[in-house]
Amino acid sequence: MSERTLPQLTIGISGPSRVRLSHRLISFALRLYGARTVYIKPGSTIDASLLDGLVLSGGTHVHPERYGQEPEIKARYDSQRDTTDMALLKSAEQLGLPVLGICRGAQLINIYRKGSLCQNVTPLRVNTRHRALLLPLQTVRVVQNSRIAEIIRGPSIGANRIHSQTIKQLGRQLRVVAVDNDLFVQAIENTKGQWLMGVQWHPEYLLYHPLHRRLFKCFLDAALAVKNAKEPLINS
Repeated sequence: MSERTLPQLTIGISGPSRVRLSHRLISFALRLYGARTVYIKPGSTIDASLLDGLVLSGGTHVHPERYGQEPEIKARYDSQRDTTDMALLKSAEQLGLPVLGICRGAQLINIYRKGSLCQNVTPLRVNTRHRALLLPLQTVRVVQNSRIAEIIRGPSIGANRIHSQTIKQLGRQLRVVAVDNDLFVQAIENTKGQWLMGVQWHPEYLLYHPLHRRLFKCFLDAALAVKNAKEPLINS
């Protein structure tokens, strides 16, 4: 894969205590364009001003107490990671850092913006398959005049599906920009403020597909724009 690299950026990748394949693939996708990555474990303290952008990766479910519900399903939770990710989102918002949320990360963005989740979407599916899909066999339809549409360069894209939860009530200053064939939310973007996007699928497993690589490239383009805008203030 030959890609044009960008001036080096430092990107934080937030994840669980144990680094898994998905996190290594996210790091690879970012390093493909010349970025340096810093892995952030639950409970870690990091000065977000040293970062140029933040990726919130997938993983365990966000505890329902974060959006005012009791657990309705048996699931693994990581309250320390929830706390760490919420703090990172707050710092990124204050600093204007671009944020990309993947699966759990997209859901966390919605919760941070005072939205909620459907804890078990599986029995609600009618037009889509009930089982997990690692290959891009799910059709995702995108809203035109959105960032995700500019990335995908078309009305739809094939994506994978590993999640069992979905966004229910949309958070503040967010809009839905992609859905599946059951109209479950597949991508969200902010309507004002920093560059903020969440996708429900896992593009890191689809790096052989140029349009899924473009998602990471456009995130880094946004991080570079913010970095360049800040440098005159630092040097003045």
